[in-house]
Amino acid sequence: MKMRVAGIVAEYNPFHNGHRYQIEATRRAGAECVVAVMSGNFVQRGEPALLEKFTRAKAALAGGVDLVLELPLPFAAAGAQRFARGAVALLDALGCVDTLSFGSECGALPPLLQVRLALEDERVRARLRALLKEGQPFAAARQQAVGELFGEDAGALLRQPNNILALEYLGALGSLGSKIEPFTVPRKGAGHDSGAPVGAFASASALRALAVKQGISALAPYVPAEALACYRGAPVCAPGALELPLLSRLRALAPGELRALPELSEGLEHRLYKAARQARGLGELYALVKSKRYSHARVRRLALAAFLGVRDEDGALPPPYIRVLGYTPAGKELLTASSAALPVGASLRRLQELGGRAQRLALLEAAAGDQYALLCAPRGECGLDYTHPLIRSAGPHDETCSG
Repeated sequence: MKMRVAGIVAEYNPFHNGHRYQIEATRRAGAECVVAVMSGNFVQRGEPALLEKFTRAKAALAGGVDLVLELPLPFAAAGAQRFARGAVALLDALGCVDTLSFGSECGALPPLLQVRLALEDERVRARLRALLKEGQPFAAARQQAVGELFGEDAGALLRQPNNILALEYLGALGSLGSKIEPFTVPRKGAGHDSGAPVGAFASASALRALAVKQGISALAPYVPAEALACYRGAPVCAPGALELPLLSRLRALAPGELRALPELSEGLEHRLYKAARQARGLGELYALVKSKRYSHARVRRLALAAFLGVRDEDGALPPPYIRVLGYTPAGKELLTASSAALPVGASLRRLQELGGRAQRLALLEAAAGDQYALLCAPRGECGLDYTHPLIRSAGPHDETCSG
């Protein structure tokens, strides 16, 4: 496989040594340029990002990425399948990416490709449906169905989160008919959501908790120095900042409005409606709605979508534009030379002018940016540096598009 331009899908929440390791491994494999599709101010966990997106983009550029694109909100705060399909669609539409690099616990493509085929097998799908009817959670049912029909090793691969996301990337490449080739890097150091560092490697969840508890400087052993320099002085947003605003918004919504939320099923809006009127905090809300069928993560995403006004239709189709958050000189050259299949721009205001679905998503992104700035800075002082030479943005006011 000849690799020149590699794409990476990430949240960089925050950018750490594991991310740098992936970029370096991808470059060693032949990549001359690295394009990252990065989540914005709200992420797949159904929470605000630790640091705002331009700060994270700056850290990614300092850490080895050449071009940072924004994954629009309806995909960034969605389940794994929609998240992966939205990001891969952007890389494919850019027109110059030949390789998709992703981490996995497996560390090798053949077993991942085997399980991807297994998931598309009608026997597995039939067995999965049967197990779901018995009341099993989706993840456990899928693992059991694959394990029964394709062997225990294949089923075990579905226990690990980076493997699962890797399978979604492979599925997205297939469904799009993309010519982009997959490339996997073995995950190094601490496992996903692990609380304990392994040498200089710590999970993003552990780093977020450390930053909230002890401050950004405490991340020094686990974050490249260049990235840490970008983080210093930037406001940190703890998930707890969302508590009262989100509960207040949920209580203002009727069941019919909740029914429009993304990937909703089986009357979950009624559970959410009832829980919002009982819960005194987000932890209690999630506990009331969660069940064997509905994970904490899924409930968090639904609640966040309700807060930000995201509807199911917003992420049902691929992104309608490519938004640039930042680039290096090499990234700028790549962007200039590329033949993108979608409109490309840095300004939400300009992207809004495209009309139609692009206008809808640009307005949604702008409103989410306004909410995030308020969560991070109660006095309205977001303190973001929009003048950094690596960041190509029209400035903070560009996050607020006129209707």
